[in-house]
Amino acid sequence: MNEPFPKSLSGTILIADCGLAASPDLIQMLSAEGFGVSCGPAVVDLSATLPLPDVIVLSVPSFTATEQQLCQAWKQRAETAFIPIVVLGADLSPAPRLMAFDSGVADYILFTLGVEEIVARLRVQVNTYALLRRLQRQTQRAIASGGPTQLLSDLQRALRRQAELLQAQNDKLHQEMKEREQAQEALRLEQQKSEQLLLNILPKAIVEKLKQLQGSLADRFDDVTILFADIVNFTPLAAQTSPLSLVNWLNQVFSEFDRLADRYQLEKIKTIGDAYMVVGGLPLPSQDHAEAVMEMALAMQIAAAGMARSDGQAFQLRIGINTGAVVAGVIGIKKFSYDLWGDAVNIASRMESQGQPGKIQVTEETYRRVKHLYHFEAAGRVLVKGRGYLKIYHYVGRR
Repeated sequence: MNEPFPKSLSGTILIADCGLAASPDLIQMLSAEGFGVSCGPAVVDLSATLPLPDVIVLSVPSFTATEQQLCQAWKQRAETAFIPIVVLGADLSPAPRLMAFDSGVADYILFTLGVEEIVARLRVQVNTYALLRRLQRQTQRAIASGGPTQLLSDLQRALRRQAELLQAQNDKLHQEMKEREQAQEALRLEQQKSEQLLLNILPKAIVEKLKQLQGSLADRFDDVTILFADIVNFTPLAAQTSPLSLVNWLNQVFSEFDRLADRYQLEKIKTIGDAYMVVGGLPLPSQDHAEAVMEMALAMQIAAAGMARSDGQAFQLRIGINTGAVVAGVIGIKKFSYDLWGDAVNIASRMESQGQPGKIQVTEETYRRVKHLYHFEAAGRVLVKGRGYLKIYHYVGRR
């Protein structure tokens, strides 16, 4: 049996559950707005629900033939024939909504709408039903007093007033919906801008951690490949070029390198003066990071060959590569950055700084990963602080 309606200032609403329970927030807000709310099973005979509701809300996952028969049965019973039926459904497809309206349903509201809008639309149905009952009472009094002319006049005035009221409510509702949609769209665009700014600074996986406030922003990666690239004879070029021209040229060079990093699914870490740092195998691990870094190194050399220097000298790169373990994370609270630490980083930097112009110099660890794909020549040993002498190799060509 349905629960009796509490006393209400705004009308009574029966929420008939057909497999999709109404949210507690909706029930709470309806009660706060002064509506009497009763929840119960969907049955044809509502005689146990006294007084009868001003609106019947049919809460369903999807409007089917079962709900259609129920609505038609309510419309055929004298006591419920004129009570507005509102479907509160979760199905977004048009077919259930068309079936509902064909069954005499006054409105079809999606669960995805905000609670405020659902309450506003239910209020319209309560007001409409209140007007209908008032007109019925006026009609009965007019017929009893024998004044049909006065009845028609009263009906016309009442209808005009109610039409104006409903139109005003409808206009207000549409304006509020429009303003809310505009505010949501503006918020969405701002969120996109903020996220894009973060993606220009941090890897996507780190941005997702920041958004979800989950996990550490520092991780250890046991197997990555680091590349450092430096522009040969950059200092004389900087001395002979205006600051604006120099920055524009560097932007052109590094923007091309950024596109290459995206192509080979590598992570750009930073630029330091005229040096460029990129890594493969983090923040998302990959099996072929050493090969991907080698391919980027070759593509960087091709890109450099196609770019002119203002001083007329050949544009050459000095590239160093190493494979090993690193710690990666976000540092700082202002102008923060994503950076790498560890011996593997220091060794990669030394491979670049002690390399030869136009050469790709790799450590033995990287050489072992890619020697089946590329030809290398042994280039002796390099003294690395804290590690002693390390074997190095120069790239010769593809196999």
